[in-house]
Parts: sequence; structure tokens; C-alpha cells
Amino acid sequence: MGPTVLLRDVRDDRLAACCQVADWGAMSVDLDRNVVLRGEAELVERAGPLFLASEEFACAAADTRTWALPGARERIVAERRRTRPGPAVRKLYGPAALADEESERHLVELANAGARVRICPTPLPHETIIVDGRVAILAGPAVPGDAREYTVVRSPGVVRGVVSLFRATWETSTELADHRRDRPPALSEESRRILALLGGGLKDEAAARRLGMSLRTYRRRVAEILVLLDADSRFQAGLRAHEFGLLT
Repeated sequence: MGPTVLLRDVRDDRLAACCQVADWGAMSVDLDRNVVLRGEAELVERAGPLFLASEEFACAAADTRTWALPGARERIVAERRRTRPGPAVRKLYGPAALADEESERHLVELANAGARVRICPTPLPHETIIVDGRVAILAGPAVPGDAREYTVVRSPGVVRGVVSLFRATWETSTELADHRRDRPPALSEESRRILALLGGGLKDEAAARRLGMSLRTYRRRVAEILVLLDADSRFQAGLRAHEFGLLT
């Protein structure tokens, strides 16, 4: 599976400037020409400036594991924050994005940071990112031992079709907060043990020793659990845990 990046109508001169910065010289200015990039490193090098220049950014993905290149997404986000305000973001994921605690916490943090996040009721066959509706970057399937291919699509008709599919899927999906409201979070066994110790009234120092972790790590883990339970306090977390049957 792979991302699709769409760029909304922006001024031609701005798009041209972005392409120059990205060293897209090898790519034809012909809007009907598609270009294949090999591997995430080339994707970041050639298309990264397009992400940085976006005003609207949306994506659809089966889960949150869309980048194999360590730190690639984080570097793009950090550079964007350093140079200009972030774009308006919409993110659409399949149910697998909530299958584990780390992924669910990531989505909650995205939503808390201002992104609109929705969950599609059925698995998504391909990841899709939308940045302004003018260019689409389609990733091919991951092939063990080989570089993943990313096709840069600039044909207006094809891009409009991808945008239409995204919008139709978005409209039939559920806001993250609504989807999570009546379901328990995907807590790990460690998190469930921490919840049990909280419910038992054990002090942090004693609980950390029992779990074999530092006090700092224990308190960080407690804070992460509160995020997953949408709780502002440990007391509220306990109430939410009882509502979901997480404490027996």
C-alpha cells in the first residue's frame, strides 16, 4: 500500500517554484506526464518541497505505518513548522489504525493537534494523501528487498478522479472522537496492569517498582493511558476504565 498526494489548485508560478526547489528538472512540464520515483529517500528529496508548500493536506491510509524510512515524516513536519504555519489537515484511516495502543494514541495526538481524523468503516486498499488537489503521488505495494515505487501523477483528469474517490469515502466515514466514544481503547497488557495498580490506590513509587520501571517511565505511561481514555485526571480515567470493563 502507499500514499497518494494531491495538490489543490495553486498559482502556476508557485507550483513551478516548488518544482525547482525539489530539483524536478528531469520531469517534463507536460501536465499529462507521470514520473516514477524509487524509494522513500527519492520521494522525500524530490517531492518534499511540495509537501512543505501545501495549504491543504489530506491522506487516506490503511494504518499509521506509511513510512518505512526512519524519521522521514518527522523531518518534513519539523521543517514545515520551522518555516510556516501548518496546512489544514484531513486524515482518513481504516479500522486497523486503531488496532494497537501506539497507533491509537498517535491518531488522538493528531486530532488534538488540529487535524481532522476520520475512520473508514472498511479497510482501505491504498494510502492516500491530499495536498491541494493538483498533483497525485501514488505509492506501489511494498516489495521485500526492493525499493518501493511512487508514481507522480499530474494529469488533471486522473487527479480529479482520485480526489472524488477520497471525498466520497470521507463523507461516509466517522469522526475519530465519535468512533472512539463507545469503544474501549486498544490498551496493551502493560497498560492494563498499570490501570489495575491505579485502581488499587498504589503510590507511584511502589507501582513503578512492582512493574520494574523507573518512576519517570511509569508516570509517562500513566499520562499516555489518560490520553487514550480521554481523561483529565486519574480519577476520571478510573471511571472510564470501569465503563469499558477494563478493570475487573
